[in-house]
Amino acid sequence: MPALLDATDSQMAMLADLVEGLEAAEKTLSSMQAARDGLLAMAGRLAVDIARQARHPDGGDMAIRTVAAEIGAAQRVSDRTIERRMSEASWLVERFPTVWEAQGAGRISAAHARLIVEAGAHLDDPDDRSRFATEAVEVAAAESPNRIRRLVRRLADRFQERTLVERHRDARELRRVWVTDLEDGMAELGARGPAALVHGMFDRLSQMAHAVREENARAHRREAEESIPDDRTVDQLRADLLADLVLTGAPAGHDSEEGLLSELRARVEVTVPVLTLMHGEQEGATGGTPILAAELDGVIPIDPATARRLAGAASGWDRVLTHPFSGALLAVDRYRPSEDLRRHLRARDQRCRFPGCGLAPRKCDLDHNHDAALGGETVHDNLATFCRRHHMLKHHSPWHVEQGPGGVLEWTSPTGRSYIDRPPPPHTVTFAEDPPWSSPDARTTAG
Repeated sequence: MPALLDATDSQMAMLADLVEGLEAAEKTLSSMQAARDGLLAMAGRLAVDIARQARHPDGGDMAIRTVAAEIGAAQRVSDRTIERRMSEASWLVERFPTVWEAQGAGRISAAHARLIVEAGAHLDDPDDRSRFATEAVEVAAAESPNRIRRLVRRLADRFQERTLVERHRDARELRRVWVTDLEDGMAELGARGPAALVHGMFDRLSQMAHAVREENARAHRREAEESIPDDRTVDQLRADLLADLVLTGAPAGHDSEEGLLSELRARVEVTVPVLTLMHGEQEGATGGTPILAAELDGVIPIDPATARRLAGAASGWDRVLTHPFSGALLAVDRYRPSEDLRRHLRARDQRCRFPGCGLAPRKCDLDHNHDAALGGETVHDNLATFCRRHHMLKHHSPWHVEQGPGGVLEWTSPTGRSYIDRPPPPHTVTFAEDPPWSSPDARTTAG
């Protein structure tokens, strides 16, 4: 490498110092992450001990939720995330102490430790697990994480008492599908299932994508300049075909005799500023501000064209009325009368109102801040949307909540800390107080 051959002695010495410094920094990070795992494992053990001492019938579930909520609120992290971290930390510290100690000493990274724990997760015998961990640490200490994945899995198989058939049968119970929200109005759909089926689904999508691509190319050649070429990539075609199959196909292998499943349709909730429906992606009335896009479930932005198509196919509309200058939520109504208050609260809260929780309101419960059985009114300033997890936490743990004006919630934790949760601002269009183009009829908007 000529560039480095031309380096001066001082530059090469600086490079050596940088390499050494980064190596030390990585060891320190690994040690600190191990220390954090130790504290999280202690928190999990404390919750279990509290529950055992009080003989809680739920086996400590609510105590763990309470502790996780306390830590999560202090760190501004979802308590679900903290509970998951507590579980993972306990698994590492208690079942793989050799791996945890190696990470704490900086011999291996957190990524190494995670791969070792995943590979040995099904080793139930403590002696087998200990021998596996010792050998796996030696392998990991000399290789990068991406190289040890296959090595530690093979190593773990040497200590397996159960057959692959038995383990696969249990693993099938963990099959699931999930969604991860991304930027720019996009999301990912993930699936976990038997490898043969997942690879089969991907292969079928690939075959279909190539067939569509070839047929479209033949059609374009036949029609020459009269047609527009389909320039979608195979990846894009696979995604489009998957959406088409899931959204329009009927689950023939699982449907009832009455065909109930085939009658179900996907349900979405979209917040659309009225000017978006009127003007789409044009500039706003001021000539310089773009019209705001719509939001899916009050969280993910979607493009105006998609919003208009969904609105055109909707059987009924919820209308969210906002102040034309401040953007504050005024009311919610519907052209077809229904549960006005419920819709109002969904529009106001937009998510579960526990600090750090982002679950969509359609998946939440409406809860009286002051119990209805004790005289609490069923009105907007005594109700809030809580997911089932935090609804139960409110009623079955020392967490306490009070609602103030404007839907502002003040949560008090078991240790006495106070956390304020405010309704997110509504997705709406606002106008300046006296824009030069204004007229008496122009000062109305809806979001």
